[in-house]
Amino acid sequence: MKSTGIVRKVDELGRIVLPIELRRTLDIAERDTLEIYVSEDTIMLKKYQPSCVFCDGAKNIVTYKGKNVCNNCIAALTGKS
Repeated sequence: MKSTGIVRKVDELGRIVLPIELRRTLDIAERDTLEIYVSEDTIMLKKYQPSCVFCDGAKNIVTYKGKNVCNNCIAALTGKS
């Protein structure tokens, strides 16, 4: 993990501000969703990319009954591959 040297305080509601430079570099826009990972004493934020529940692919995702499925897996499941 690489240090950015940026330090931010947590406000009274538990929020922090991600600097614009980081958001631009990581292509994070307003209203984007971030995943939160925890490992021992480390918190990691990652831009959320929905993936297929079957193959973990992230292209051509469709939500069906609350589950993300890619077009390739839909074709395989319906026998149209």
